[in-house]
Amino acid sequence: MATTTTTEAATEVAHGAAKAGMPQLDPTHFANQIFWLVVTLSVIFFVLKLVALPRIGSTLATRRGTIVNDLAAAEELKQKVVAAEKAYNDALVSARAEAGKIVTAAKADIQADLNKAIAKADAQIAAKATESAGRIDEIRAGAQAAITEVAKDTAKELVAALGGTADARSITAAVTARLKG
Repeated sequence: MATTTTTEAATEVAHGAAKAGMPQLDPTHFANQIFWLVVTLSVIFFVLKLVALPRIGSTLATRRGTIVNDLAAAEELKQKVVAAEKAYNDALVSARAEAGKIVTAAKADIQADLNKAIAKADAQIAAKATESAGRIDEIRAGAQAAITEVAKDTAKELVAALGGTADARSITAAVTARLKG
């Protein structure tokens, strides 16, 4: 009987050890665990289906709508930018053309003023040149008369120094002939 008691004791120890182990792995609890697994998964399914997924779907729809609206607004702004750029370029071209016209008009005005000033300066220069030519002619005539007088006096003195006598008429004729060349 001693052997049976040891075998029974060993069996009881083995069952005690199995009972002390993980109850999830004990086949006697499988039905209860499966029931609660189905209940928990069903609750999670219904909570996801009725609460979470509609909220996620509405958030995604809102986000999708926002994205579509933002893309439409961006396209509209892009069109406005293109129109503004075209208007800017047109204004720039017209401003450059207007500036060219202003520069051309200013150049024409400056050229006209310059031409008037040149004409006035030319007239003043011509008047001064005429006046100077008159003075030069007067000086030349005066110098010519002075040279003739000096030549006559010198010729008269030379003739007198050489011992001759000369009348004023012959000295004048000789000096005039010599000055003419």
